[in-house]
Amino acid sequence: MTQKTFPKPQPYHAGAAFLTLFEKEVLRFRKIALQTVLAPVIMGVMYLAVFGELLDDKMATFEGVTYTQFLVPGLVMMSLLQNSFANSASSLLQSKIMGSLVFIELPPFSGLQLAAAFIGASVVRGLVVGIGVFIATFFWGRPMILSPLWVLAFAVLGAVLMASLGVICGLWADKYDQLGAFQSFVLMPLTFLSGVFYSVKSLPPVWETASRFNPFFYMTDGFRYGFFGQSDFNVWVSLTVLAAAAVVAAAIAARLFVIGYKLRK
Repeated sequence: MTQKTFPKPQPYHAGAAFLTLFEKEVLRFRKIALQTVLAPVIMGVMYLAVFGELLDDKMATFEGVTYTQFLVPGLVMMSLLQNSFANSASSLLQSKIMGSLVFIELPPFSGLQLAAAFIGASVVRGLVVGIGVFIATFFWGRPMILSPLWVLAFAVLGAVLMASLGVICGLWADKYDQLGAFQSFVLMPLTFLSGVFYSVKSLPPVWETASRFNPFFYMTDGFRYGFFGQSDFNVWVSLTVLAAAAVVAAAIAARLFVIGYKLRK
């Protein structure tokens, strides 16, 4: 009688574990791309069509830049930030409500791997939506990109920051009402008051100063600098502020996974 043999267990690889969860999160938003990618792109185009057509000759922007051209980077960044946040936040909250979050606790994932996978997949969605909005604006004339590296740096760091905040909020929230309230009363006002639709230099001095306390302003302004080589604020300061905020937010997100914050009831 032959003895039955079993395959030897494969050794655990941290990289494979991260890639598995990362691919699962990318697949999640890709399978409903009509909602997660196409809908935000259409929304960005609608903003451009309405505001660009109505205010093209009425809003002061940078020298040699039309209002429609000025608007494009702001809309791209706004779409990128909102979708980076929404992806990680909605994924975690949905998993908690459905009770499926326990399945990511069974494999030997570290807190850092969990945070990196959720943040990485959310960055991918944010960048895909941002690129989609940018491509769609070609119908109104493609704006110049003077410094692609600046564009890439602010896009990636902004997406990392918002994806990390999405992880934090997704773990904190217990129901959709809490997440929706945060998006409606915190994220949306900060986004719309960040200079997406206007140059802060066109504001009265009091409101221009107040804009300096909005972290979203530095993301939008620095991102726009990569297109036109002009900005409302020192681009190096903006990059430093954004990089520091992204590192801190990602570290907090990873720490919450490490301690199992609200992962178990």
